Amino acid sequence: MPDTSQNFKACEIKVEGRVQGVGFRYSAIQTARRLHVTGWVRNDYNGAVSLFCEGPQDSVDRFIDWCRKGPPGAHVIDMQIVLRTYKNRYSSFTLDY
Repeated sequence: MPDTSQNFKACEIKVEGRVQGVGFRYSAIQTARRLHVTGWVRNDYNGAVSLFCEGPQDSVDRFIDWCRKGPPGAHVIDMQIVLRTYKNRYSSFTLDY
């Protein structure tokens, strides 16, 4: 069982702006996997992208920083982050529909 102390973090993220049609989801998957962050990413009907991520605190913080900018072609204008309880629910970072 992993340590659920302050060394791990979980959060929901909503990113708004020009974030659909620019490879945001696929770049998020690659970035999360490189950082050893688990969870999911999906497009929202309103044009935003929603993500859930959890993992080592440093890795999640680095992933959040990446989300603030996204891949080339993205233009993030707003981002909301809601901290959640770390539960080690996911084994990888995937595309959700």
